[in-house]
Amino acid sequence: MKVAIVHYWLVGMRGGEKVVEGLCRLFPEADIFTHVYAPDRVSDVIRRRRVVTSFINELPWATRLYQRYLPLMPIATEQFDLRGYDLILSSESGPAKGVIPPPGSLHVCYCHSPMRYVWNMYHDYRERSGVLTKALMPVAAHYVRNWDALSAMRVDHFVANSFTVRDRIRRYYGRDAQVIHPPVEVDAFEVVPDEVSDYFLMVGELVPYKRTELAIEAFNRMGLPLVVIGGGERLKAMRSLAGPTVSVLGPQPFSVLRHHYARCQALVFPGEEDFGIVPVEAQASGRPVIAYGRGGATETVCDGRSGVLFREQTVEGLVDAVERFRTMTFDPQRIARDARRFSAENFQNSMRRYLERLAYPSTQASERGAVTPLVRAPEKAPNVLGLGA
Repeated sequence: MKVAIVHYWLVGMRGGEKVVEGLCRLFPEADIFTHVYAPDRVSDVIRRRRVVTSFINELPWATRLYQRYLPLMPIATEQFDLRGYDLILSSESGPAKGVIPPPGSLHVCYCHSPMRYVWNMYHDYRERSGVLTKALMPVAAHYVRNWDALSAMRVDHFVANSFTVRDRIRRYYGRDAQVIHPPVEVDAFEVVPDEVSDYFLMVGELVPYKRTELAIEAFNRMGLPLVVIGGGERLKAMRSLAGPTVSVLGPQPFSVLRHHYARCQALVFPGEEDFGIVPVEAQASGRPVIAYGRGGATETVCDGRSGVLFREQTVEGLVDAVERFRTMTFDPQRIARDARRFSAENFQNSMRRYLERLAYPSTQASERGAVTPLVRAPEKAPNVLGLGA
């Protein structure tokens, strides 16, 4: 069986690239197709694969300004030649699923989210764009949005990284999806309950939807220590907003991040994410999470057991949650055990079982033969896999 993995761009190792890495481990001989590729910014697992890029990779400053080329990506995606591939696995939150699958192949899309730029966060992105981008964005987004919706017809089966994303797939594409949570390297973190300090922690890229300013304002008001780790477009603004008890460290190496995860009072997570790997990393370190109770956090944080969820995305809502947290006790070892539901091993096992069900729709596992052909199965209502089952 010849396998193609299609990913929107490979310029770093975030959640989407961790999924690609997991798929590479499932299919060691798979080829990768992507628009922009920076080999020095990805893992050895990905670098060892054959990587095919689109013409976008040759455009000026592509590895830095790749998002500016989004209107060209639908055309570029359709130029990938996938003849001869039996299984196509697209990793989607940019234009990846719009490839043209050859007859007889099976196309499964692992969706991190329908494109935020043109769907659920369109108005947020346009609002903070420059004058020229703001003027051009309605026309460009309309074209990309229509193409994106139509290209969903080229997918045989969707897999969503969370129930939140499954709902978006239903709303924007009119399709059902299997839910398989993405892989988190839970074994990379340590649990040291005897070394916990007095500070709270926030981790993530400093962009508007992360709501970093909400956390800083809340801790300014309470006078409690908060450490913020992460870079991004709002780093300078967040440093100017920080009061005497708030430290904005900027981007830090993994060793520093790992140290702070294990020793914070709790992770503060005031934004709404599709899934959110950061809360799982904190829990893998045995630390509870104080999170806004919408999006992926509702699937990873158990209120009262591994953290506290708050319902109003306001400074007051977060302050109330911190005060409630300070009256509670949590078991670090239990929290760390819960985080193992999202391990890389469980992701690979869940994807393997799901793909086997598609490949062998009417054959029991004990009867499968090594030469049983890969066939297309009709899409049914979602049957959510329990991770680790």
